[in-house]
Amino acid sequence: MRAPGLVSAMADRLSGRVAIITGGASGIGAATVRRFVDEGASVLVADLDEDKADALMADIGLPDRVGYLRTDVSKEGDVAAMVSEAVDRFGRLDVLFNNAGFGGALGPVADTSVDDYDLTFDVLLKSVFLGVKYAAPILMGQQSGSIINTASVAGLRSGYAPHLYSVAKAAVIAMTKTFSLELADAQVRCNAICPGFIATPLAFGRPDATEEQIDKMRKRGDGGQPLGRVGEPVDIANMAVFLASDESIWITGQEIAVDGGFSVGPPWAQWAEPFRTHRPIRHHRPPDR
Repeated sequence: MRAPGLVSAMADRLSGRVAIITGGASGIGAATVRRFVDEGASVLVADLDEDKADALMADIGLPDRVGYLRTDVSKEGDVAAMVSEAVDRFGRLDVLFNNAGFGGALGPVADTSVDDYDLTFDVLLKSVFLGVKYAAPILMGQQSGSIINTASVAGLRSGYAPHLYSVAKAAVIAMTKTFSLELADAQVRCNAICPGFIATPLAFGRPDATEEQIDKMRKRGDGGQPLGRVGEPVDIANMAVFLASDESIWITGQEIAVDGGFSVGPPWAQWAEPFRTHRPIRHHRPPDR
């Protein structure tokens, strides 16, 4: 374990480290793959979309540092194989980013089928459990490592996403916290990132959304963020780099909102008009007797 205060000053904050990024072929996952590689890490991309993964790896152009394994994160055998592949290919494992997800079941609770319920929780929650189950023994054995789980602001406050998505993301936060206590004895950290409104096909609701459609979504959503814009995948990737690096060596069990202030409240201009005009404060004292 690196002693407190001795964080590396190297530009490559993840130099020599090995990471698994699930859902790594597009959106937040792809942006994180690029950032991790830029910071010196080797990365195994775990995703179902082989075409997008191949395109990403071809664009990065570093086959010795970026690999791909077709992975269904809801299947135990696939997740076990994913962890084994990372260790076999790169010789070790330092970071697991449980990022894969989708919108899950939609509609009123009375219209939600049990099959849709099961699939939603398999992809959004069981996948996190499985990732930690198979990565934790390796990280604990080497007495170091970082597990990062993608939750959501929808797991912090209701009303921002479908029922089951919100419940699953709240459970990811709870799972992050309770797992962090067990892992801490081995100096393995476990934290959750809670993205706000991020400009990705997932937020648009269609995996095949075009960049033009996503750009329109950006413009519609800008006014709802206190910081004046919707999030970009790289905003989440930047937090993932921090949590994967020694810069966060004393942070564990936390849910960190990366949302432009969205979870704090609406932009000032939308609610604070009555407070914009200064009025003197008058204190009315009772008459002297």
